[in-house]
Amino acid sequence: MLKFWLWLTTLPGLTNQTRLALLRHFGSPEDIFYAEPGEILLTEGITREQADRLQDHRLDNAERILADCTRLGQQILTIQDAAYPGRLKNIYDPPCLLYWKGRLPAFDEEAAVAVVGTRNCTPYGISCAEKLGYGLTRGGAVVVTGLAKGIDAAATRGALRAGGVTVAVVGNGLDVHYPYESRYLYEDVAAAGVLISEYPPGTEAAGRHFPVRNRILSGLSLAALVVEAPEKSGALITAEAALEQGRDVFAVPGPIDAPASVGCNRLIRDGAGLVSEAWDILREYTARFPEKLRRSESGGQPEVVGYQTVEKQEAKVVPPSIRLSKEGAGLTDDQITLLRALDAEVPIQVDDLIEQTGIPTRRVLSALTLLELETYVEQHAGKRYTRAVTLTE
Repeated sequence: MLKFWLWLTTLPGLTNQTRLALLRHFGSPEDIFYAEPGEILLTEGITREQADRLQDHRLDNAERILADCTRLGQQILTIQDAAYPGRLKNIYDPPCLLYWKGRLPAFDEEAAVAVVGTRNCTPYGISCAEKLGYGLTRGGAVVVTGLAKGIDAAATRGALRAGGVTVAVVGNGLDVHYPYESRYLYEDVAAAGVLISEYPPGTEAAGRHFPVRNRILSGLSLAALVVEAPEKSGALITAEAALEQGRDVFAVPGPIDAPASVGCNRLIRDGAGLVSEAWDILREYTARFPEKLRRSESGGQPEVVGYQTVEKQEAKVVPPSIRLSKEGAGLTDDQITLLRALDAEVPIQVDDLIEQTGIPTRRVLSALTLLELETYVEQHAGKRYTRAVTLTE
């Protein structure tokens, strides 16, 4: 029963390795729950203190988590379930239990690639991450990210634009949107793919969670791609975990004097595959996934890449005009303010609109919904909007 899994995985004082050892010895969490103290002490590597903790048989916390998962639409996957990825199960320290929301792909049948990088990235890094996230997805791969701001978020946006399955593994409860800037990406990833966490609902993000989370990122994937990483970066921890798990590691080169590319350049120097386009990675796995992987005809270029806007080859249709006044179009003050703030070409995130206009979040979302219904604005992936009309005063 799931409540015994939740009891085992949330009981404080136990390491994941201890839980795995207990499962090997007893076979199931329910057997561990009802085991005698003397039998528990026979488990390999367990301490007396840990054995004493296992005498805490309260299930109220487990029942609360089950209720939270039901309320939030989250599901639970245990290491003994048939759907648990064999790729992840075979790493040194696989999680005993995962929380997930969305559509869980059959990871063992997918060419999954973890795309990671620094939070404090450059425009070059954002451009590369979006282009590669888009190109990998268009080419048939599944992009896996940590949904952190910076490179992770950019790669996720690119993958979402390509319309394929996108996966995010986070270091907090799935209902805790961290970073706050990525909260709309949570919704989009859950709709297009799956959100995954080792932590129950309500768990806040903590620094110690992210290095632990990284082993899942690489464990679900065939390869890890580091887009931009300074000398000390969490992305390099993911690359190290990937190497320890026998995964391939790729990196995007950067200028030799760019601090944000020091880690990537060193990875390439030490044998990581150099990546300038998605096909540099995909071609390594075409023999294994001949029916899934292909070279994208578009060259892996998303509609909008970072700080650049791709030039359109076809003639642009002039949008209809709208008189920017309440009398001329029946608009509210909030709607007029938002239309003035929006661009007709470059999508703008809701967070940026809130900051620019000073309008409360609830009113911004309400006004955008009405404008979208009137076809005055167009929504893009990641809750980003462009103006779909020409303004006249």
